[in-house]
Amino acid sequence: MQKIKLAHHEIGDSCIPFIVAELSGNHQQRYSLAEKMIEAAADAGAQAIKLQTYTPETMTLDLHQDDFMVNEEDSLWAGESLYDLYAKAATPWEWHQPLFAKARSLGLIAFSSPFDESSVDFLESLDVPCYKIASFENNDLPLIKKVAQTGKPIIISTGMASEQDIEDVLQLIHSTGNEQIILLKCTSNYPADASDSNLATLADMRQQYQCLVGLSDHSTGLGVSLAGVALGACLVEKHFVLQRSAGGVDAAFSLQPEELKQLVIESKKVASAIGQVCYGGSDNEQQAKKYRRSVYCSQNIKKGEALSVDNIRIIRPGFGLAPKYFDQLLGTVATQDIPIGTAIHWDLVLSKGA
Repeated sequence: MQKIKLAHHEIGDSCIPFIVAELSGNHQQRYSLAEKMIEAAADAGAQAIKLQTYTPETMTLDLHQDDFMVNEEDSLWAGESLYDLYAKAATPWEWHQPLFAKARSLGLIAFSSPFDESSVDFLESLDVPCYKIASFENNDLPLIKKVAQTGKPIIISTGMASEQDIEDVLQLIHSTGNEQIILLKCTSNYPADASDSNLATLADMRQQYQCLVGLSDHSTGLGVSLAGVALGACLVEKHFVLQRSAGGVDAAFSLQPEELKQLVIESKKVASAIGQVCYGGSDNEQQAKKYRRSVYCSQNIKKGEALSVDNIRIIRPGFGLAPKYFDQLLGTVATQDIPIGTAIHWDLVLSKGA
């Protein structure tokens, strides 16, 4: 069994699903709103909150030529420059320490996604327990090497990464001696269509790369996340917002508090329901077996009388012989008077020809 320890939580086999509420830029750069989001995530039962650590300067150049614009007409951010978008979505670095402290005071794990090497240094100064590598950074090997060298667990979104890309990342991390890795299946569309989720990849990733797997889910609703848990995801990350209608850069595909609460509750049920290979009924079903069908006397039978379709039947409850013996019982002879309603057993009859 594989497990990773994060403070008072364990992530992995036989553990309850680890639910991460991603605040992203949905705080709209209002500190009081970010605090309320953390409180709501804790109330909903999430195990962790995650920030994103960058400045627009560490992400891109302040240019408005085509390369630096969001040109897709169907994008949530169509017409924005990358620089302006990141400026709008960034979490101020001076917020990190008090927000992390707030989260810890509520029993939450608090960590972040660094987007360049300076943000790793900053997060190390705050002693984060783990790191998340975002999908668009999973090809930034220098960044990943610096994160791996901290020796802390690394959660990696694999959106857009080829098998060779993942091999390269894992080889690099292993070369630092770090073996604490969770690979997240991720669809890097915002929002993502459920049909693009390809959750069958979860089992393949686990088998191929021999590590824990999870899901970074950008679809709307809970269906994809719960299916991911059923298919082996030990961690689910969802973007979070207090109220979608109030806006936020990622609000359109973010969960509201009651939805996050339902994800926590239902993911535990899904994980519990997977169980193990079991035939013949669970322990809790054994009592119910008495209501299965069996063979009963349906008319009074005199001693020496033959059993027939007129005096025995297959009915509920299940205290008599199993229905598979019905044909074998026909023509046998009663060894004693058998009152109606008696469960038929072999000691009540003589076999044919005896």
